[in-house]
Amino acid sequence: MRRHNRLAKTMAHQDTDSLAWPAIEGDLDAYGCAVAPRLLDADACRALAGLYPDDSRFRSTIVMARHGFGQGEYRYFADPLPEPVAALRRGLYPPLAPIANRWNETMGVATRYPADHDAFRDICRAAGQTRPTPLLLRYREGDFNRLHQDVYGALLFPLQVAILLSAPGRDFDGGAFVLTEQRPRMQSRAEVVPLDQGDGVIFAVRDRPVRGANGPYRAALRHGVSRIRRGERFTLGIIFHDAT
Repeated sequence: MRRHNRLAKTMAHQDTDSLAWPAIEGDLDAYGCAVAPRLLDADACRALAGLYPDDSRFRSTIVMARHGFGQGEYRYFADPLPEPVAALRRGLYPPLAPIANRWNETMGVATRYPADHDAFRDICRAAGQTRPTPLLLRYREGDFNRLHQDVYGALLFPLQVAILLSAPGRDFDGGAFVLTEQRPRMQSRAEVVPLDQGDGVIFAVRDRPVRGANGPYRAALRHGVSRIRRGERFTLGIIFHDAT
């Protein structure tokens, strides 16, 4: 209970309205990813990472090596989500929804997203996707996460966020966030995103529109984490669609 009280009292996140959204949108359009700095302060990062051993907070645990996902572990939060996680989900969704709608329109995808995340969760429930998807990931020396996409059902929100809870160079070395993009008839392009403790990277879940000489087309993206060379690395994953 003491850890839960500390988490509730600590500053959860900055006001998401204060983020440089035009620059974030420009980077998402150009690269498929963008950094949202200082989403969490150091105390909030430590408090969230400290939840990892608390079984009561999670609905399931995945050992990556058992499924060929890489090495390391992650745990999906149960409802109700910790308030800092729920607040980030609620606060980041509204400015991302117009970007997601514009991307879908450009790619010829019929799905449109409401302005409010609670309304989107209602749509998820109606589609049979009822399990929350925010998660904590823990990597130790030698661990890594293979390139993948976080798709949990027929309904997805095209953007998600990963927030680094550990301090690079102090808590761990290595462990870079990596994004790859595959365009038709081209070799893959890799993007390595440097993050400080508390920074988030916003990125495409599955694909994004790219404007070509003959009009827009889809580029497929995957993300992962390179090998941890020393220490321990915790990450908070904010996925906006729920799972079946």
